[in-house]
Amino acid sequence: MSKVEIIKRPIEQISWNIKKTAWVAAIESLATVILGILIVVWPDITTIVIANVIGVILIAIGIYRVINYFVIRGQNDFFNNDLLMGVVSILIGIAAIVVGDDIANIFRIVIGIWMVYEALVRINTAVKLHSAGIGAWKYVLIIGILVLAVGIFVTFNTGAVMQLIGWMMIVAGIIGIVGDIVYIEQVNAVVEKLTKQ
Repeated sequence: MSKVEIIKRPIEQISWNIKKTAWVAAIESLATVILGILIVVWPDITTIVIANVIGVILIAIGIYRVINYFVIRGQNDFFNNDLLMGVVSILIGIAAIVVGDDIANIFRIVIGIWMVYEALVRINTAVKLHSAGIGAWKYVLIIGILVLAVGIFVTFNTGAVMQLIGWMMIVAGIIGIVGDIVYIEQVNAVVEKLTKQ
């Protein structure tokens, strides 16, 4: 095996890992678009359904933790808090189902924080692209800033109606998908340049 082939393999592996991360981000952005569409079309029903699903999941996790506590005899382990965590999880799950209508504000904050996180990841990626001398860093940075602005608006605007949040999620998701595709194309260009050297 030649030195060139040995060098190419790590480059291709790194490229694959980077592109895999970008595709995961694109899928998350697509999920944001789909969820945004559901919120725009059926705002009240979507919120209640999501609240009920979260409630059921939390109750199931709580029941599992309580059972697990007694099965492994956690009462003899001072560091095992499964019983307490299980009971709290069950109570939060029941609350999510009972007050499904009021969970819209919590849902809005969670979505907003998620968008802020996604935006910070993209801004961080733009900084890395800039340090690597890749020209597309400007586009990734602009997209990150736009998503950050939407995320902050959704998080702190208590008067934002669900449909508006849905539309913002759709826009942010589309921007994210475009940004991820541009990023993948730039990775391909960099890998191609490195493998030719």
